[in-house]
Amino acid sequence: MIVKLETAGLVCPFPLEEAKAAMAKLNAGDGIEIEFDCTQATEAIPNWAAEEGYDVIHFDQIGDAKWTITVVK
Repeated sequence: MIVKLETAGLVCPFPLEEAKAAMAKLNAGDGIEIEFDCTQATEAIPNWAAEEGYDVIHFDQIGDAKWTITVVK
């Protein structure tokens, strides 16, 4: 199961905080797809995923200043 998390418009660190809260509710093998427009999150979210041992299975820029990333627990 992949849960979509829309955080566009939130300033950092809120996209990362929202991701942490959503991931805490999921089971192993589940994930979150996060849309965000905070440039700091382009580093913060992948770094957090690596630190936690989560897999980043998709990371793409979808606009001038908008990205999507999928992280699996």
